[in-house]
Amino acid sequence: MTAIKHALQRDIFTPNDERLLSIVNVCKAGKKKRNCFLCATVTTERPVQVNVVKVKKSDKGDFYKRQTAWALRDLAVVDAKDAVKENPEFDLHFDKVYKWVASSTVEKNTFISCIWKLNQRYLRKKIDFINVSSQLLEELPKVAEESVPSGENQSVAGGDEEAVDEYQELNAREEQDIEIMMEGCECAISNAEAFAEKLSRELQVLDGANIQSIMASEKQVNILMKLLDEALKEVDQIELKLSSYEEMLQSVKEQMDQISESNHLIHLSNTNNGKLLTEIEFLVNHMDLAKGHIKALQEGDLTSSRGIEACTNAADALLQCMNVALRPGHDMLQAVKQQQQRFSDLREQFARRLASHLNSVFVQQGHDQSSTLAQHSIELTLPNHHPFHRDLLRYAKLMEWLKNTDYGKYEGLTKNYMDYLSRLYEREIKDFFEVAKIKMTGTTREGKKFGLHGSSGKLTGSTSSLNKLSVQSSGNRRSQSSSLLDMGNMSASDLDVADRTKFDKIFEQVLSELEPLCLAEQDFISKFFKLQQHQSISGTATSESEEMDGGTLSRSYTSGVPQTVSSEKDMIRQMMTKIFRCIEPELNNLIALGDKIDSFNSLYMLVKMSHHVWTAQNVDPASFLSTTLGNVLVTVKRNFDKCISNQMKQMDEVKISKKSKVGILPFVAEFEEFAALAESIFKNAERRGDLDKAYIKLIRAVFVSVEKVANESQKTPRDVVMMENFHRIFATLSRLKISCLEAEKKEAKQKYTDHLQSYVIYSLGQPLEKLNHFFEGVEARVAQGIREEEVSYQLAFNKQELRKVIKEYPGKEVKKGLDNLYKKVDKHLCEEENLLQVVWHSMQDEFIRQYKHFEGLIARCYPGSGITMEFTIQDILDYCSSIAQSH
Repeated sequence: MTAIKHALQRDIFTPNDERLLSIVNVCKAGKKKRNCFLCATVTTERPVQVNVVKVKKSDKGDFYKRQTAWALRDLAVVDAKDAVKENPEFDLHFDKVYKWVASSTVEKNTFISCIWKLNQRYLRKKIDFINVSSQLLEELPKVAEESVPSGENQSVAGGDEEAVDEYQELNAREEQDIEIMMEGCECAISNAEAFAEKLSRELQVLDGANIQSIMASEKQVNILMKLLDEALKEVDQIELKLSSYEEMLQSVKEQMDQISESNHLIHLSNTNNGKLLTEIEFLVNHMDLAKGHIKALQEGDLTSSRGIEACTNAADALLQCMNVALRPGHDMLQAVKQQQQRFSDLREQFARRLASHLNSVFVQQGHDQSSTLAQHSIELTLPNHHPFHRDLLRYAKLMEWLKNTDYGKYEGLTKNYMDYLSRLYEREIKDFFEVAKIKMTGTTREGKKFGLHGSSGKLTGSTSSLNKLSVQSSGNRRSQSSSLLDMGNMSASDLDVADRTKFDKIFEQVLSELEPLCLAEQDFISKFFKLQQHQSISGTATSESEEMDGGTLSRSYTSGVPQTVSSEKDMIRQMMTKIFRCIEPELNNLIALGDKIDSFNSLYMLVKMSHHVWTAQNVDPASFLSTTLGNVLVTVKRNFDKCISNQMKQMDEVKISKKSKVGILPFVAEFEEFAALAESIFKNAERRGDLDKAYIKLIRAVFVSVEKVANESQKTPRDVVMMENFHRIFATLSRLKISCLEAEKKEAKQKYTDHLQSYVIYSLGQPLEKLNHFFEGVEARVAQGIREEEVSYQLAFNKQELRKVIKEYPGKEVKKGLDNLYKKVDKHLCEEENLLQVVWHSMQDEFIRQYKHFEGLIARCYPGSGITMEFTIQDILDYCSSIAQSH
């Protein structure tokens, strides 16, 4: 085993800088026995690494090779299988369990003990040694100690690697020393015993020299001991001095501690004084109101700009003093309580004085503004409140101060302002509307007709007068022109274009005066009372829908109003509603008057009101002006729809004269007038959709009524009534180019064409009546299946009968018949539509077509008979031309 160990060290481990410490011959348990060696090795370089290496003999020779290596730190358990009985089997637990059988129990125990020592020396890792005799593990160190000479500095307890190994290889120097020694002795190689004896003698000589050296050094040892005793005495003296020094330093330390404590108290006192000074400065700086501010609050002039500015600065300073954030404990100081009470008294006193002064300003404004009403009564303008707003805006900051400090007085001022201004605006607006009514109706007999007295301009007996006028006008209209377009109670033709333009300008002037007045007042209220009117709002637009006689009004008047409106915006709206509470009823009265004066005024008012509502919504959709104008627009639209409904109703009730020809129906002519005027009024208007809906309703009613009148007509043929009126409708729609009525325009043209053709065919059957009846019989025979060339053999339709019928219509008779037909057509047609020549030309073409048809029948049914008409196509053209020229 020793030889194998040396061989393995030389061939395998020395090249890898490793030293072999223990070896065991093993084979795997339970398999075919193939011997190998487990080696315990350590590296020669630091840090030392301990490994367990498996070495086996090569199959191709007698040399050994390294197969597997495990680090000792990966070893978890060493299982010797039996701690009492001798058993060569043992297990090593690395990443898995390796089972081995040693060649002998002694080798196994030696290898296990080496593993235990290496673990203790290098790893000190918790490796479990199970089924290993504890006595063996305890005795192994002792045996190792006894086996090592005491002169060598090697021991197992110290963990020296050489104590573990049974063999230690000589290093190069040791080999060199041995070679020198052997060279000095001639018999070193030839006679080992003599060489050993020589070495023994030399060792004895060295031992004797050592003993003599030790005995010679005893005197020196005694001298050294004496010096040590003197040194100890010196140390004792130094210790005594250090003790005295320590006592002295202890008293100094006590004095320094007292001084440090005194300095700490002084520093604490200074800190407290600094904090107290800071608190006092804070209270003085933040709760001390200057005497000038106190005087301004108590006696300041609230009429001059300088006095207002001083009072404003004083009020701001007072508010800052009252709102100062006191620190904990300040409110318990008596001085602070007294100062706060003083501030409260000053605030109450100044708030009362400010409220009283502003109330006086409100009252004075009402008196001053009333004096200017006389000069505006003759002009259609509203008094300008800008000077009053400008004066009051000087107090805006004070109003904000009052709102933040005494909301009760602020609310009282708001209520008083609304009361005074609502009465003032009510007088101004009512006088303004009375002037507008006078300018609309005049102060002459026409104005009295509407219940207006020119001297005072007051509307008296409004309801009864206008109702009476409605009944009278309606009766006169039916008796004079049977108009179906009476959208009010007076005909649109009773007043000229100048009167309508005048009304339009007056109505526009009224709206143009009201709009800046409301916007200026709303802006002033927002600034003076410090209310936010422009905020980021979200929500959906709300719509007002109202079911009416002829349709549904669906219009958004308050688009953009938030679902949750802020209280300040609500307050602005409430104030505006109370101040201008008379605007909406006055506008409604003016609209009613305009509608009574001229029914066409509804169109003007709808366009103007829609435009102003659109403008107001762009400025502020939720403003008072936008809401009020939107409500009034509903009334205007209701009047407009009512006019359309009345027109359609009167169309349905139309009656025509049985003794005179119909001609162009009045409602057709008035529709033309209405459409022309509406197109000029609604050009580029915002509410074009309302007019388009009215157009469609009216044109359908006109179509129905024209057919109804045509069916009831006794004097004028139905086709003439349809032809003339639909020709007028088509001409009107073509001229005005109303896009929403394109389908109705095509329908009117088709009806006009159809009834023109029908009237021509019906009329031409009269001049050649017998000839028409004869050829109708011929066509009937052909339709029954008789061949055309065999018709002449029929008794009633032979050639003699044909000649007989043709002789009854010579050229002279034909011309006479055409002349009578022209006169009859002239009686049927009206002059204003000027369709006579159109109809006569159509009749000429139809007569020639019939002539050619008759000639064709003669050629096919009576071939070779030589029968011809007694007049030619040229004769027909000459007859028609001469008749037209003669008339």
